[in-house]
Amino acid sequence: MPFQGFRPSDFETFYIDELDERMEAIRNRIQPKFKSIGEYLTDELSVMLGKEMYLHIAKHARRTKNPPTDTWLGIAEDKRGYKKHPHFQVGLFDDHVFLWLAYIYEMPNKAEVAQTFLENQERLETLPKDYVISLDHTKKDAFSIKKSSSNDITESLQRFRDVKKGEFLVGKHIDKNDPVLENGQEFLQEAKETFETLLPFYELSLKKQES
Repeated sequence: MPFQGFRPSDFETFYIDELDERMEAIRNRIQPKFKSIGEYLTDELSVMLGKEMYLHIAKHARRTKNPPTDTWLGIAEDKRGYKKHPHFQVGLFDDHVFLWLAYIYEMPNKAEVAQTFLENQERLETLPKDYVISLDHTKKDAFSIKKSSSNDITESLQRFRDVKKGEFLVGKHIDKNDPVLENGQEFLQEAKETFETLLPFYELSLKKQES
């Protein structure tokens, strides 16, 4: 089924108090959309990279008490999982959609990837003005690359390198009221272009991880 866009009810999912009820809403409202979005973007990334990429939709299977505050899909080159690899994410909190190139703490060799980014930091700093960085995939917090100093970005990469639980995510936040989210084709194009812009960093990190 083609993706028709996000609706207010998708974001309202995260106002549901109980775990079981929220998970049911995630499965019924959001995950079918993730399947459509993910299949399209996985195909596009496979073509861009010249190798097969695989879609993973978060199941939140370990949740037994606290309901998830966000949900997402991941696209990686490993069919078995994505958390230990550089990967692309599309997901949403109650107030925005995020598009990330993500490096989370489970990833081995993240120190080497962080060092590579430090050595190529000027390339990160030339990303478009609406790109942001997050240091924790579980939180909403993100800061603008253009509004940050070089020192701020350096410190973020150093933390990613040196702290065991350190993470680094770069991409975009799209406010839930942005009209692009209501139009399926426009959103897919936005996501594709965002990931295309981030592709050089993905490839750079992949070379480092494989070396």
